[in-house]
Amino acid sequence: MRQKVRLHRRLGDAFSVASAAAAGIGSDRLRARELHRPFRGVRSIEAPETFQEYLGCYAPRLKSGQRFGGITAARDWGLPLPSEWTPKEPLEVVVTSSAAPPKIRGVRGRRLRENRATTFTLRGHPVVDPVAALFMCVGELTVTQSVVMLDALLTTASNYPDLGPGRPLSTRDEISRRLEEWGKFPGCGTIRAALWRARERVESPKETETRLLLVDSGLPEPSVQHEVWADGRLLGRTDLAYPEQRIAFEYEGDGHRTDKDQWRKDIQRQRHLEGQGWIVIRLTQADLDEPELLVASIRRAMAARRR
Repeated sequence: MRQKVRLHRRLGDAFSVASAAAAGIGSDRLRARELHRPFRGVRSIEAPETFQEYLGCYAPRLKSGQRFGGITAARDWGLPLPSEWTPKEPLEVVVTSSAAPPKIRGVRGRRLRENRATTFTLRGHPVVDPVAALFMCVGELTVTQSVVMLDALLTTASNYPDLGPGRPLSTRDEISRRLEEWGKFPGCGTIRAALWRARERVESPKETETRLLLVDSGLPEPSVQHEVWADGRLLGRTDLAYPEQRIAFEYEGDGHRTDKDQWRKDIQRQRHLEGQGWIVIRLTQADLDEPELLVASIRRAMAARRR
């Protein structure tokens, strides 16, 4: 079993070799087998395992003017990227256009003009603003994936999962203005095609995916977070809805299944809506994986309303 090395307490659990030397830590202690080496020039007490732990390990190595950007910043802001993080994914570190980007294993250095991004501090480390983060990685996204990201930027919902602080993270006007300021860049056409399909008040990535699936299948666009009232009382707010046909859609993620209180509220809301003549269609990832069956069931429900 590894034994923890006693070091200067101000160094923290991850630190640069330079800061350790400045604190009087000798090279012999920095070569101790008990210390981990997640990046060149960095030592850590524990081996990093999570995305945030990797960020925390590299952050002490950042030089003045450097910050996290691209897909790394997008993950740090909690934006819903289509791929899960793995330790093999390099951290993206941004430098100014005149500086030399870092060239070490596990890091992808990128240049970015100073006026293209604002610097924020998240959990103690510098990161580009969320719009710049999206623009930097959109070249590898589809239009649908970009709409999911934009919905997250625009949402005012406090319960949107995993998003960083502040709601909304951006606005439609700001994103449009930044597009004009950035001009031509990889993926700029994707953002332009996605922005008009983005909506405010969305509460989850799966809600966005469901909305786009319905529209792309030739169905009308459903209303987002539609409130249903009866006799002056709010019966519930649906993820998506066709109000005129009184058809509601509820995406059931794993949290709805494992959270006892949420599960009870879901059942109660469905009973209230059905009591007012609504058709409630509950769906899961299995339905998104087989969209033909889901769309067929929706068409049958809409046909029943026309009889």
